[in-house]
Amino acid sequence: MQPTEKYPFIFSDERKYRIRRHLAFWTFWWITQGILYSVIGYTGKPAYLIRLSNSITESFFYMIAHIALAYALMYFVIPRYLLKQKYWLTAMWVLICFQGAAVISTILSATIIPEIEEWFLHTPASVNSLRMRAAARVHLSLMAGLRGGITIGGIAASIKLMKHWYVKEQRNLQLQKENVEAQLQLLKAQVHPHFLFNTLNNIYSHTQNTAPVASQLVMGLSDMLRFMLYECNQPQVPLSKELKMIQDYISLEQIRYDDQLDVHVDLPANTDNLSIAPLLLLPLVENCFKHGTSRMIEQPWLNMQVTLEGERMFVKLMNGKANEAANNNHKGIGILNVRKRLSLLYAGKYELSITDEEEVFIVNLWIQLDRMPLIKKESGAFKLTYHE
Repeated sequence: MQPTEKYPFIFSDERKYRIRRHLAFWTFWWITQGILYSVIGYTGKPAYLIRLSNSITESFFYMIAHIALAYALMYFVIPRYLLKQKYWLTAMWVLICFQGAAVISTILSATIIPEIEEWFLHTPASVNSLRMRAAARVHLSLMAGLRGGITIGGIAASIKLMKHWYVKEQRNLQLQKENVEAQLQLLKAQVHPHFLFNTLNNIYSHTQNTAPVASQLVMGLSDMLRFMLYECNQPQVPLSKELKMIQDYISLEQIRYDDQLDVHVDLPANTDNLSIAPLLLLPLVENCFKHGTSRMIEQPWLNMQVTLEGERMFVKLMNGKANEAANNNHKGIGILNVRKRLSLLYAGKYELSITDEEEVFIVNLWIQLDRMPLIKKESGAFKLTYHE
């Protein structure tokens, strides 16, 4: 069970849960601060209830600085710099955020807080005396702002990092579990690879002269199986090989359709040493044939376009389908598996949208890919490098 399912109040990104936990957090912080500062330095006058009311009201306004600081750390500094291991920039932005919170606290202390104290404590003061009092308290309010800011900033950052690391650890455990289950299923279903390929080679040699189309089918199937059995046991495979396997699969389908299938495939000539999770795109293409073109009596067609922009891959798949096949394309097991693998392997680094119209099925996908390490041989030793 995923953390979002087991503890939705803490981990779910649904709007209702996010609003509830943020309101609960700030309400707790507000009341705690109000009670804490009502006790510190209390001499018995005025009555404690008046002192408490004054302190809680002041804490409410001081939360403006604390909220600004906490959200700046949680949603700007931590994800943009700390998690990307930019430690010097992290330290710089943390100092800036703390100073900003202290400045906001100082402004509040010089403007709103004296009015609140006058209201609760019933001690009238002229405008000039308020200004003098505010000027005299600038240093103290700056220190108070830093003190409260350090506390709430540390708490908010700790919660954010603990949540991030817990979700990441749970995702890794889920990936390991999925990998073990997939390997078990493969062991149950697979025939010994050497026997399988030897048999396919024998069939290929016997059909080269008598049945060239069948020979081509056997060779294409052999290449696909070799890729699945020998290369897909790694977490990442070269994008070029993944796209080559997609081409082989489409070629096999074209032969099955006896060249009646209208296919347009546009793939990048240079994949720039990018890598991808194996067999991630195949279910999407297979789905086009299974629920789309195979059910069209006349003029089946498929259009696939893959483009690269830096480390981002954009995939657009379109296929025609019969009217009665509406709303079926996106419900297959293959699509569900793709969504699950994307959420596990590329969390926050992908977007998948599916449009199921009356006569056409459209898949748009972008993924932030990684680069494969390069192994160079220098002076008799191997050196591991990466593309920038």
